Amino acid sequence: MWRKWDELPEFMKTEDVRPYYEYLKKKRVSLLLKRGFDFIVALVMLVVLFPILLVIAIFITVDSKGGIFYSQERITQYGRKFKILKFRTMVANADKIGAQITILNDM
Repeated sequence: MWRKWDELPEFMKTEDVRPYYEYLKKKRVSLLLKRGFDFIVALVMLVVLFPILLVIAIFITVDSKGGIFYSQERITQYGRKFKILKFRTMVANADKIGAQITILNDM
């Protein structure tokens, strides 16, 4: 999770970034604890919200054909790729049909 200075992308290894890097380096334990806390809270919230998420999934299935989820690859400001998974709110394959705009009866 923590990268050494030499492992950072070249555009980040500047004298403007160095003070922030050194500051965060001293806070590694706090950042690790925060990461653990965030993970545990997210897991608890997922369990608590599961019934509501299940109802949403059923509504999507009943309302229209296609999958329940929409998956897309995105890129961070630092060029790292990641996938998102969210409930589908548009018609199935809307991003592959043509124009990337919302139209009447799309939802």
